[in-house]
Amino acid sequence: MDAKESELDQFDHRILDALAKDGRMSITDLSTVVGLSKTPCQVRLRRLIEEGYIEGFHARINHRKLGRDHIAFAEVKLSDTKEVALREFNAAVRKIREVEECHMIAGRFDYLLKVRTTDIGRYRQVLGERISSLPHVASTSTAVAMESVKEGGI
Repeated sequence: MDAKESELDQFDHRILDALAKDGRMSITDLSTVVGLSKTPCQVRLRRLIEEGYIEGFHARINHRKLGRDHIAFAEVKLSDTKEVALREFNAAVRKIREVEECHMIAGRFDYLLKVRTTDIGRYRQVLGERISSLPHVASTSTAVAMESVKEGGI
């Protein structure tokens, strides 16, 4: 627990937990769940947003309905891991729409990418044309998800 997190009390944590489950919850419902009256709950919510504990509110998309439920994880090994190379890779990978998540990894490869596409053919195209041509990519390896058991946090 860092110093900032220790400044949060039980009500702040209840607010964060409740909104992580339902970001569209009204302030009235939130105050009931948290156990505060409406005004103190609003003040705390505003503070949590201003201090960066809450970075935004997002819709959870049904990717299956959109035909984008194919998930692959690409392990990426770089040829150069100096700070400049990492910054170049990071900037370029952010521009690939199909890359839903990108994490720098301590291990046998440098990055793990979660890539969401319509099917294996489209994934192969994204991997071959976009991911493999990112700055400093030496090699990639892919694992394809057979089923998503839990996604999106809570």
